[in-house]
Amino acid sequence: MSANLTMGTTVNSISRKSDAIIHLMFIFYCLLCLIPVLLVAAVSFSAESSITADGYRLLPKQWSLDAYRVLFTDTHAIFSAYRVTILVTAAGTILSLLVMSLYAYPISRIDFRHKSFFSMLVFIPMLFSGGLVPFYLIYTQYLDLKDSLWALILPSVMNTFYVLVIRTFFQNTIPPALIESAKIDGAGEVRVFFQIVLPLSLPVLATVSLFSTLGYWNEWFLSLIFIDSPDKVSLQYLMYKTILNIQYLTSNSQALSGNISITDLPGETLRMAMCVIGMGPIIVAYPFFQKYFVQGLTVGAVKG
Repeated sequence: MSANLTMGTTVNSISRKSDAIIHLMFIFYCLLCLIPVLLVAAVSFSAESSITADGYRLLPKQWSLDAYRVLFTDTHAIFSAYRVTILVTAAGTILSLLVMSLYAYPISRIDFRHKSFFSMLVFIPMLFSGGLVPFYLIYTQYLDLKDSLWALILPSVMNTFYVLVIRTFFQNTIPPALIESAKIDGAGEVRVFFQIVLPLSLPVLATVSLFSTLGYWNEWFLSLIFIDSPDKVSLQYLMYKTILNIQYLTSNSQALSGNISITDLPGETLRMAMCVIGMGPIIVAYPFFQKYFVQGLTVGAVKG
């Protein structure tokens, strides 16, 4: 009896030590992820002269809001870009999730006769691309979406990799017997998909939603090639254009007015302020997906 108690005490002691080590490792890892974000925020609130003289510091030596003053010179443009980006991100994520799951569901069914053909059809774009010119012509001439918000949404609706991930989850997680039972009870394909398959697929749907949201939020190239109106550009493209304007002014001093010198223009601090403005809202979205994120990342890792 005493030997068993001693062994149990030893096991519990080792378990507590192991838990403590694991917790310390995760705390250290969290700090590694958090410190760069804090550094970016600190630099954005620093004076440009302080960054030039002392480099990056977690605690600014000289506080300044010059970078944010430059960014918010045109407040209307900032809020308009935010509105466009939030609208495109929300609509694009919902639409892409619906389209990709609707495509992935049939090719995950063993009783679908043409699933090999459609699986290959969606796999081909992972290997080959038509190029920028056909891509531009399709959306501007054939679909006539030039200077339209749909041009920022539709190109990213279908992602081949995410379709295959969703298909794998459907195959490994949704029991065929459950679908057959629902059909015996009189449920049609649409009802089976929306009332049975989708509710059971929240982990993969949340994971794909998060990646799609990040993709739409960080997109700037589509605004560059499709959008002409200033009030329809995305936030990331507006930030990109702002930094190009600052680089132009710093390399062409004659373009500055007499009251402004090159040293007055923020450079590094402006880049960091752009990161803070651009990443702020998207960080808020992550906790909503965190519950399902780990489950979604392990899709297809274990079968049984």
